[in-house]
Amino acid sequence: MFNDKNVLVTGGTGLIGRPLVEMLIERGARVRIASLDDPSRAHPKAEFHRVNLMNFNNCKEVCDGMDYVFNLVGIKGSPAMTAKKPASFFVPTITFSINMMEAARQCGVKRYLFTSSIGVYSPAEVFYEDDVWKTFPSENDRFAGWAKRMGELQADAYRIEYGWDGVNIVRPANVYGAYDNFDPNNAMVIPSLIKRAIDGENPLTVWGDGSPVRDFIHARDVAQGMILVMEKNPQKPVNLGSGVGVTIRQIVDVIMDNMEVKPKVVWDAQKPTGDKKRLMDISRAHSIGFASGVSLAEGVKETMNWYRANKDKAEKRYNVFTQEGKFV
Repeated sequence: MFNDKNVLVTGGTGLIGRPLVEMLIERGARVRIASLDDPSRAHPKAEFHRVNLMNFNNCKEVCDGMDYVFNLVGIKGSPAMTAKKPASFFVPTITFSINMMEAARQCGVKRYLFTSSIGVYSPAEVFYEDDVWKTFPSENDRFAGWAKRMGELQADAYRIEYGWDGVNIVRPANVYGAYDNFDPNNAMVIPSLIKRAIDGENPLTVWGDGSPVRDFIHARDVAQGMILVMEKNPQKPVNLGSGVGVTIRQIVDVIMDNMEVKPKVVWDAQKPTGDKKRLMDISRAHSIGFASGVSLAEGVKETMNWYRANKDKAEKRYNVFTQEGKFV
């Protein structure tokens, strides 16, 4: 499907985008990346555009001539940072969605993938795709969750009004891997713990008691799932998760197993822990041939080794929370 085709990956220098770009190039695609990250994070065989996608004209420019678009661009940060700076999540997220999908439509893109989020779901032990519009997003995810829901509605609107049946939606679980956001001030749990442990924090303080259960999936598996969704064109939202519950304590144990000098771990039960259990139903993903292949032990070890060897690249990502002037 992708051989000799022009494919745009927005956010193609990030956590999921980097392995996705590699897979598309291996399939013979001519890949264009749109990102605000440092060019050193881009795949050397891809065409790189350092561009602000808050600007609609920039979106049209990068979409021009593309057969397929994978829209992965977004704001990566922890729930704590979302609570402090909700506008920094909400406004760019919804603007990226509106601009990119409309630009792709105007440019005649055949198929388009919108990356939604686990944040669209209401609190539940298991998330089923068709339950989203029966409920409201979790209070912990309401800004990012509602912004992503608007992108999903936009896809429905285009399908109804323009008959564009090439728009697909994926909802990744808690994704981790190389090229992640390792900034401990706003990173998610796995990269934050990895950075702090490797950088020598001792004792290593972890929020909560370690009991919450989450669905973690490696970025390579998500990238593979995105390609499958574009190929199969199910035209229904697809959860991309492992379907396996892992506690925060298990993650800490895996990280400690890969440390030569093991710090003392201190659990701060006074800090918030979020929902007790959040898993994804991945029956729909299985129905199109998807299965996660990277185990937590393997994935965390690989991510730790990447961070040790690539601290310079880890720091060369565009960070909206520290960048002066933000998307200027």
